[in-house]
Amino acid sequence: MPPRAPKRAWQRMLSGRRLDLLDPSPFDIEIEDIAHGLARVARWNGQTSGDYAFSVAEHSVVVEKLFSILNPKSSREEKLMALLHDAAEYVVGDMISPFKTALGIDYTDIEQRIEQAVHLRFGLPPHPRTSLKKAIKTCDIYCAYFEAIQIAGFSQAEADQCFTKPPGDIRIKIKPLSVVDAKELYIHRFTELS
Repeated sequence: MPPRAPKRAWQRMLSGRRLDLLDPSPFDIEIEDIAHGLARVARWNGQTSGDYAFSVAEHSVVVEKLFSILNPKSSREEKLMALLHDAAEYVVGDMISPFKTALGIDYTDIEQRIEQAVHLRFGLPPHPRTSLKKAIKTCDIYCAYFEAIQIAGFSQAEADQCFTKPPGDIRIKIKPLSVVDAKELYIHRFTELS
């Protein structure tokens, strides 16, 4: 019996690039592919109100905005890392946290490899310092709080139990955009920070 061919572990992008999920190369990453993919990945598995799903692309722009508000002295590089914090999801999707926990596999290893390749592609450190990652994660959690109460059907009391409430003076309006507008918004902010 002939040996079986190895299973395919790469994804073809619309740019024509092939991204190997197990060994991602910065040379196979394009911002247009990231924006295109993230604009089509729905937060909350699409369980949100409104005419459009709230995309990871739009979520990423909001997280970067929160990061910039809370860290006014942050560098362009740090803001770009905040914008790209979920970039790996353009190829692996947005798996909700409860499902990642239930899977019990090290899903984050694949995400981290892709994130490192993304960072290298755009001239960023492959391993951001822990304090920066923590600051970005805090903004990610704050964004989830706003999303929960504005579009995901959580009551204020539920959101207060499940998420960390942002500082009282921060107000963000969540309004899901079309796929085209979310992609454009993401690319626009990336261009401003590049």
